[in-house]
Amino acid sequence: MKFCAFIFCLVGWPLAINAQPLMSAQEFEAYTESKTFYYGSDGNAYGAEEYLKNRRVRWSFLDGECQEGYWYPEGDLICFRYDETPEPQCWSFAQSGGGLVARFENDPTSTTLYEVEQSSEPLLCLGPKIGV
Repeated sequence: MKFCAFIFCLVGWPLAINAQPLMSAQEFEAYTESKTFYYGSDGNAYGAEEYLKNRRVRWSFLDGECQEGYWYPEGDLICFRYDETPEPQCWSFAQSGGGLVARFENDPTSTTLYEVEQSSEPLLCLGPKIGV
């Protein structure tokens, strides 16, 4: 990733989400399906999501543990439900020159994410912790 794109994501994100139209469910699906996205927030690695067929997803905070779930459209938002966290988590998504930008709409002041990298490789999931 180019340094100037990274700086734009850090500084220009609030402008980018307001300046760009929100992605429709069809646009979001076409952009993300069969890819893994790595997200950052406030200049730090935040997590990664693998977008599978049929709107299935796999999320990780990059600790090797993954949560399975799915996404669905809710008005202009994209909402996610995960097996371990059944409450919907709704986000607004837009595209900027640096990639995807997202705002957590359940609490817009808490989390904003930007695409740092995308890959065709699956997300690394080590499985549940076993032992004492």
